Amino acid sequence: MEVKAVLRHVRISPQKVRKLVGAVKGEPVEIGLSKLKFMPQKAAGIVRKIVRSALANADQHPDIDVDSLVISNIITDQGPMLKRFRARARGRGTRILKRSSHITVILAEA
Repeated sequence: MEVKAVLRHVRISPQKVRKLVGAVKGEPVEIGLSKLKFMPQKAAGIVRKIVRSALANADQHPDIDVDSLVISNIITDQGPMLKRFRARARGRGTRILKRSSHITVILAEA
């Protein structure tokens, strides 16, 4: 049985989230949460929060054993971009793209 949690429109680049996803994918939930707790990146706190949300979703199902759950997949997709401009030399402007992410965590029983 699978349980998932989705966090949308997070103001962090998907590239930064994908960097640390490989460290926790395939791990048991408790080990994955403890790894994320000690990572210094901003994305680690965000992913940790979503994993805990998926764990709470799994706790609502009576037929799922919460202790045997494994982080089977974490998917990071690109969300909408905020487009801004910065003034440059000679009256020009350059575009700044403030990226956002959609993060999906899927937990499955081992």
